[in-house]
Amino acid sequence: MAKRLFDVVVAALGLVMAAPVLVVAAVGIRLSSRGPILHRARLVGRDGRLFTMYKLRTMHLGAGSGSVITAERDPRVFAFGRPLRRLKIDELPQLVNVLRGEMSLVGPRPQHPAIVTRHYAPEHWETLRVRPGLASPGSLYDSTHGEPLLGSVDPERTYVERLLPIVLALDLVYVHRASLRYDATVVARTLRLIASAAVGRRTFPDPPELSEARRYLYACRRDDVAAAPAPRDASPLA
Repeated sequence: MAKRLFDVVVAALGLVMAAPVLVVAAVGIRLSSRGPILHRARLVGRDGRLFTMYKLRTMHLGAGSGSVITAERDPRVFAFGRPLRRLKIDELPQLVNVLRGEMSLVGPRPQHPAIVTRHYAPEHWETLRVRPGLASPGSLYDSTHGEPLLGSVDPERTYVERLLPIVLALDLVYVHRASLRYDATVVARTLRLIASAAVGRRTFPDPPELSEARRYLYACRRDDVAAAPAPRDASPLA
């Protein structure tokens, strides 16, 4: 209950404070690329249920590869969209998802259904026991270390082989440690990351959860990740 109250209050205040930024971003998107201002993505939420996540659109419609993973210097991203992504401005509409109860301010990174069904080990389904979040140790690692790892040849394959296991291990650490105090710490780290990106910082240290996350990495590597089924009591992806 306290976490939900925290989410609603902060999300509501955040939307009010971000309104001028959203207006400028909407105008820039409209002038940069034909199509809607918002991008709607069907992702896996709490208990395996699909939900529609909102983002500001940063890609040309129908351009380039259909990969669900965005590579470094992805040609689908238009010029005005790059700073929106770097500064996480494109994520601001997800505050609406928070108000609707589909997401939390802090929680495991939501994933595409194909990623979940094909590449989640049984241990990873624990991250679906809670609401997905705008920020988490895994999403912070993705932001600071992800793009250089992905390259541009086959970003989706590289993502599931090299980045996804670390992201999920870090988010398992979050699920096991979750508290309002920890949430506030993750929010503060996210704001510091955005401020650092705004002044051009490109390299960041490893997250403090990484040593603990290695335990989950080792446990999951013992399983056949590609063939992992959902637990019997998990809700279907529908």
